[in-house]
Amino acid sequence: MTKTIAEINERIKKGEAVVVTAEEIIDLVDKKGVHQVAKEVDVVTTATFGPMCSSGIYFNFGHSKPRIKAQKAWLNNVPAYAGLAAVDLYLGATELAENDPANTVYPGAFRYGGGHIIEELVSGKDIRMKVVSYGTDCYPKKELSTWLNIHDLNEAVLFNPRNCYQNYNVAVNLSNKVIYTYLGTLLPRLGNANYCSAGQLSPLLNDPLYLTIGIGTRIFLCGGIGYVAWQGTQHNPNVARGENQVPKRAGGTLAVIGDLKQMEPAWLRGVSMTGYGVTLAVGIGVPIPMLNEEICRFVAVRDEEILAPVVDYSKAYPEREPDVLAEVSYSQLKSGKIKINGKEVPTGGLSSYAKARQIANILKEWIIKGDFLLTEPVQRLPSVETNITIKPLKERGER
Repeated sequence: MTKTIAEINERIKKGEAVVVTAEEIIDLVDKKGVHQVAKEVDVVTTATFGPMCSSGIYFNFGHSKPRIKAQKAWLNNVPAYAGLAAVDLYLGATELAENDPANTVYPGAFRYGGGHIIEELVSGKDIRMKVVSYGTDCYPKKELSTWLNIHDLNEAVLFNPRNCYQNYNVAVNLSNKVIYTYLGTLLPRLGNANYCSAGQLSPLLNDPLYLTIGIGTRIFLCGGIGYVAWQGTQHNPNVARGENQVPKRAGGTLAVIGDLKQMEPAWLRGVSMTGYGVTLAVGIGVPIPMLNEEICRFVAVRDEEILAPVVDYSKAYPEREPDVLAEVSYSQLKSGKIKINGKEVPTGGLSSYAKARQIANILKEWIIKGDFLLTEPVQRLPSVETNITIKPLKERGER
């Protein structure tokens, strides 16, 4: 029994599509079996919401009079990248405010940066923009200082080079001091363990071999509609996998794109990470078409069937020697404690499972109402047959 995306879209248009979330499909498969559920269900919605550092926006702020060619630019004192066309800028989510008093008074506080600017733009707030230039015959203006908001911009696009990691590390600290990481504050001597994934709801964990999610896939992106633009940076399909084909290490990633003007601040939030920096919490929902029984088996994956590696972030990770201390399941992580080296360790999730559940249900409603149709990927993401490996940096001296 097989279906096509075109057939599923026809059912969506007629209001006949059966849509469930990746949580709901688990009980359905338990009750009815893979064969029957694959026939009955048309779409399974997946989702995640959590900090995703490799995120940012590009936008066009329009020409001043006289015209200016941006050489350097700041938004609320946060540097933006101006090495594009005259009035195009890119703002990275992790860029920090210059001379932020909070970072002086509270060293390592990192209270404000690109992620917060992006959230404020989506919220409709005014942002102070400063631009300087060297001046040219066609762009003579050398300085510009003005206020702008999202309604003033010609185009404003969220473009994130790496989101939706397919599994990831569980971070612990074996040292005798507190350390501060992108996975949060880690207490000494295995004082806590932090992780960041929606587990059984996470998009790429429900499509482990990238059979349906590919370039051109339409998605829920921060409250609006976006698309998978490419495989994300550090996309690594050739990692250790279980018998269910789910990666046991950080695997695939997605590069995503969407219209910032469609988005909502509830699903796109600036985040401060003490002692590390700032980032952006991103909400993404991905529909998986139920094309056959193989896909049905994949989307019925449970937290207890998804294993993540426990890694010491005090020495092994920064020294690029990430020996795995143990493998634990997401059901163990979500229970609030795991056992490492014979010690019971409390766990904490940086991603929000509750918000991921909300996103999966919003996307489900969009599809049921006929407001969201599925797209056929124009190209598959690189999978296990591509022999892709992630290369570390080879540092070289002067030549």
